[in-house]
Amino acid sequence: MTKKKEKKNRNEKKKGGFFKGLRLELKKVSWPNKKDVFKYSMATLVFCIVVMAFFQILDLGLSVVKGVFN
Repeated sequence: MTKKKEKKNRNEKKKGGFFKGLRLELKKVSWPNKKDVFKYSMATLVFCIVVMAFFQILDLGLSVVKGVFN
């Protein structure tokens, strides 16, 4: 075999092997069910709202303090 053909065969094997391996790894993943996805999404949303409220209150407090010293 020539060097070009060997290199081409190696590259084709790498590509096919990558996608085969990817498919096998994705089968091993433990995917969450609908109920868990909803629960985690709500927890994330509540956390974001709490953090937003914290920074809003902090901003309001700092603007009051700035107004007092202005």
